[in-house]
Amino acid sequence: MKEKRSSFSSRIGFVLAAAGSAVGLGNLWRFPYLAAKHGGGIFLLVYIILAVTFGFALMITEIAIGRKTRLSCIGAYKALDRRFGFLGWLATLVPIIITPYYCVIGGWVIKYLFAFVSGNALAAADGGDYFNDFIGFNAGSLGSTMLNFSGPTPWFILFVFLTAIVVIAGVEKGIEKASRILMPILVILAMVVAVYSLTIPGALIGLKYYLLPDFSQFSASTVLGALGQLFYSMSLAMGIMITYGSYMQRDNILEHSVTQIEIFDTAIAFIAGLMIIPCVVAFNNGDPSQINAGPGLMFVTLPRVFEAMGAGGTVIGIIFFVLVLFAALTSAISLLETIVSVAMDKAHLKRVPATIIMTIIVLLFGLPSCLGYGPWAGITIIGMQFLDFFDFISNSVLMPVVAFLTCLLVGHVVGTKVIADEVKEGANAFHRERLHRVMIKWIAPILLVVILGTELATKVFGLFSI
Repeated sequence: MKEKRSSFSSRIGFVLAAAGSAVGLGNLWRFPYLAAKHGGGIFLLVYIILAVTFGFALMITEIAIGRKTRLSCIGAYKALDRRFGFLGWLATLVPIIITPYYCVIGGWVIKYLFAFVSGNALAAADGGDYFNDFIGFNAGSLGSTMLNFSGPTPWFILFVFLTAIVVIAGVEKGIEKASRILMPILVILAMVVAVYSLTIPGALIGLKYYLLPDFSQFSASTVLGALGQLFYSMSLAMGIMITYGSYMQRDNILEHSVTQIEIFDTAIAFIAGLMIIPCVVAFNNGDPSQINAGPGLMFVTLPRVFEAMGAGGTVIGIIFFVLVLFAALTSAISLLETIVSVAMDKAHLKRVPATIIMTIIVLLFGLPSCLGYGPWAGITIIGMQFLDFFDFISNSVLMPVVAFLTCLLVGHVVGTKVIADEVKEGANAFHRERLHRVMIKWIAPILLVVILGTELATKVFGLFSI
C-alpha cells in the first residue's frame, strides 16, 4: 500500500518554506555585489522586472508540476511525458552536487559566528589572513588535522547535522515549523542590520547609488547579471520547487503563493543590498567598486567593516552572522529534502533511513570541497578548486540546461495549458496566464541559452567577463 504523501499544513507554511529555500547565501552576498558592480539602482530595477516575468514563469511552472503529479522531480517529469524521464534525474543531480559544498560554506558561517560571539571579531577582521588560514587548515598548531576546530571540517559536519535534524522531523513538524520560526526572525534581523548600516557616516552616498537608477549605466551585462542572479536566487531548476509543490495542498491558490514567494525573496535581496552596499561604500570612502564578490565580501570585507564600527560592530556582526546562518540553513534544508524525497519515492525508504543515507552521502561528497583549499589545494578540475568547480557545473551548466528542457517540455510538448489548468484549480483564474505562456514558450528558452552561453564563454573559454 502506497504511503500517503506528506504535506504542508497551510498556505503560509508552504510560502515560508519555499521562500526559505529561495532566500540563501546568494541573496546575502551575491546580490549586493552584483548590484554594486552593475550600476546600483539600474540593476535593482532590471532585477525586479525580471522577477515578475522570467522568475514568475519558471517558478509557477515547477510548483504546478509538483502539485499536479504529487511526486519528487524524477517521477514528476516522467508523469508528464515518459520521454522526459531523464530530465528528472538531471534535475536531481543538481542538489546532489550543490548540497555538499553549500554545507561547507554553511560551516564557514558557523565558524565566523563563533568567532564574533567568543570575542575574536578583531582577529576575523584582519584583511583576509584569518579566512585564508581557516579554509587552508593553517590556523593553530594542529591546523592541518581534519577534525581540529581551527579548520573547516568540524564546522561543516555541524552544519550538515543541524540540517539533517530538521529534515528527519518531516515536512510539517520539521521543515514547515523551522521555516515559521526562522524566516520571520531572518526578516527582523535583516531590517535591524539595514537600519544600523544606514546610520553610518557616509552611508547615504551608497544608499543613493543603490536606489536611484542611472540609465547611463544600463548595458547587456546589467541584464545578464540580474538574469543570472534571479535564476540562482529563486531555487529554480534543481527539483526543490517541484518537491515543495508536491507537498502543497490542492486548495491553496497557487498563483497567490508564488507571488508571495517572489515578493519575499526579492525583499530579502533588496534588504541585503541595504545592509551591505551603504556601509561598505562608506567604509571605502564612497567607492562601490570595492564591494568584492563571493566569500571575500562575507568573510573578509564585512568583518573589517564591523570592526571599524567599534563596540557596536561586534554586536552587529553577531546579528549579521546569525541572519546568514538562518538563511543558509533554510536553503540547505530544502536541498537535502529534495534528494531525501527522491530516495523515499524511488527506493521506497522511510524518512529517517532515507535522511541518514543522504546525510552520509553529503558528508562524503562534501569532503573534497572542505579540503580543497587546504590539504587538497593542489588538485584542480579545469583550473578550479573542487568547490568552485561544483558551483560552476551545477549553477552555470546543469541548472540552465534543466530549465531550458523544462520550458521545451511544457511549452512545446505537453503544452502550457497543463500548467494553466493546475494553477486555476481552486482559483478559477490564472491572471498572468498569457505572460506565462509567452515566457515559457519563447522568451525564457532564449534567455536560458544566453545564460548558458555567457557562463561557458566567461568561465571556460575566458572570452569576456560580465
